[in-house]
Amino acid sequence: MDRRSFLAATGALALPTLAMPAIAGAAALPKVVIGMSGWTGFAPLSLAEDAGIFRKNGVDATTRFVPQSGRNLAFMSGALNCLVTTIDTMITWASGGVPLTQVLVLDKSKGADGIVAKPAITTVAGLKGRSVGADAPGTTPYFLLAYVLYKNGLSIKDVNYATVDPQAAAQAFIAGRFDAASTYEPYLSEVRKLGPAKAHILVSTLQYPVIEDTLAFGPAFIKANPAAVRAVVQSWFDALAMIKRDPEKSFAMMGKHVKQTAAQFASSASYLTWQDRVMNQAYMKGPMQAFTKDAAAVLKDTGVIKKIPDLSALLDPSFV
Repeated sequence: MDRRSFLAATGALALPTLAMPAIAGAAALPKVVIGMSGWTGFAPLSLAEDAGIFRKNGVDATTRFVPQSGRNLAFMSGALNCLVTTIDTMITWASGGVPLTQVLVLDKSKGADGIVAKPAITTVAGLKGRSVGADAPGTTPYFLLAYVLYKNGLSIKDVNYATVDPQAAAQAFIAGRFDAASTYEPYLSEVRKLGPAKAHILVSTLQYPVIEDTLAFGPAFIKANPAAVRAVVQSWFDALAMIKRDPEKSFAMMGKHVKQTAAQFASSASYLTWQDRVMNQAYMKGPMQAFTKDAAAVLKDTGVIKKIPDLSALLDPSFV
């Protein structure tokens, strides 16, 4: 299961019960339904809902845990009008005809995702011809592996790739059945426990910060409801301010959605960086566009997408 689908079903409502998002009249707040999962990087959105931040900023926004495999379909059906996932997945969905525009970068992995390898493999080039376990195309571990290989002049075809989920990939690597594996926390930490004599983290998102989550609306919704979009974006920044101001309370509120204590949630959050307004503004000035271009090339090269969509339509930086 991709980590962006983590605990997606917990507390979820069946999609048919979700109301069609709409502006309900002059006296009512604009309604926004956000499709997400229990992934730590998305949690400030739940905090914005629970702490009344959305309503304070003039929008009736609700979050719904929807599995990633069906999130784009729910978005297309109108059950959702806002959704969050990784940039590479946004590109994949857009290539498949889903009309979406990213308006906010939520988080970036900070060592939570990585490629583990036997001690003898000391460079990415050393993966050539080796057995590597990773999740299926379209998932976070697969994209990280494909991207790292691509940036080092290799491709998936240059390794003996086996499809296996992140937990099983780590377990099989530890058991000696793979020379390397692409996985993420908490399974990376299991490999760390082996010690450098038995295994090491070859690269992670500390060296390749390419696992990034964004928030997107449909272009038509943005055009019709710019104030609602702006309120959602502002609420994200306000939630981050609340976390900074009162971390213990905030971690407890966010952790309850995934059955974690405040301390457990804080630990999981240490492997990512939530993106504030300054970070968003700097990233959207050019680096995000460059990464998106690279990511699209990797997705096409590996056959995840057949054609590269109009990348310029995927981003609207005006709300940050």
